[in-house]
Amino acid sequence: MWISSEQMDQTPRGPARLPTGGEGMVKSASAYANLQQHRPEGRKPSPVSGYVPQPDYLDGDEDEDLIKPKKLVNPVKASKSHQELHRELMSSCKRGGSSTVETKPELQRVLESRKRDQIIKQRKQEDEARKKISPLEAELQKRHKKLEEMEKQQEKEQEENMKAPEFVKVKENLRRTSFQGKDEKEV
Repeated sequence: MWISSEQMDQTPRGPARLPTGGEGMVKSASAYANLQQHRPEGRKPSPVSGYVPQPDYLDGDEDEDLIKPKKLVNPVKASKSHQELHRELMSSCKRGGSSTVETKPELQRVLESRKRDQIIKQRKQEDEARKKISPLEAELQKRHKKLEEMEKQQEKEQEENMKAPEFVKVKENLRRTSFQGKDEKEV
């Protein structure tokens, strides 16, 4: 039997007691009780319904002695990795994108990654071929580096001399002239 949403709104939730007749019976315990309650107003009860006895398998006293079943925990859903994956999927669905879910098959992804690796390897080989230099070019580069270092050292010395106070510069000039004077006398 199907119950409409209007009828569902009218029915009280929980184990409500029937007002008449079945004092020991729970309202939601049988389909017969639901049929009796949801019967249209203008319709007469069938003559057979008077001969059908009320079910007596649920009394209020026995409810306390029964063990109530507990819902079993699903070990897959309880695992942290599953929960994190579910959380990630839910957040991506809320954003409206499917960035985390791949639409390409695995073989196609592997093929593309191999092509990328091959292209990268080929470029590295080309760069190495360009970088290979002859021994003459290597020697020229060494000499060029030495010349640059010497120029840098000379520039540093000149900067230090410029920073020195003037009396130090004058003293150095005097020393040079005094050495030159002794050399001239000996000659």
